Amino acid sequence: MAVKVLIKRKVAEKNIPELDALLRKMRALTLSRKGYISGESFNRVDEAGVSMVISTWQTLDDWREWTLSKERIELQDQIDKLLGAPTEYEIFENA
Repeated sequence: MAVKVLIKRKVAEKNIPELDALLRKMRALTLSRKGYISGESFNRVDEAGVSMVISTWQTLDDWREWTLSKERIELQDQIDKLLGAPTEYEIFENA
């Protein structure tokens, strides 16, 4: 069963361009991953620096495998360092 992962981030306004570049790298890596279906990126309209990605995966195991990959961990560490806080994740499945 497909899962949707909501990925929430908040970054200082001055760091938005650097975060955007890191997220483009993350997206490029994700495209080749087993089980990846799609992703959508959103920026909050009333608060600069707040973003959300909705990532869709064939299975929860596919998502977990991606989160444990060395390439993702390295990039995610850079992102979290830039944010100054951990990225937030919420995982949902179709009801």
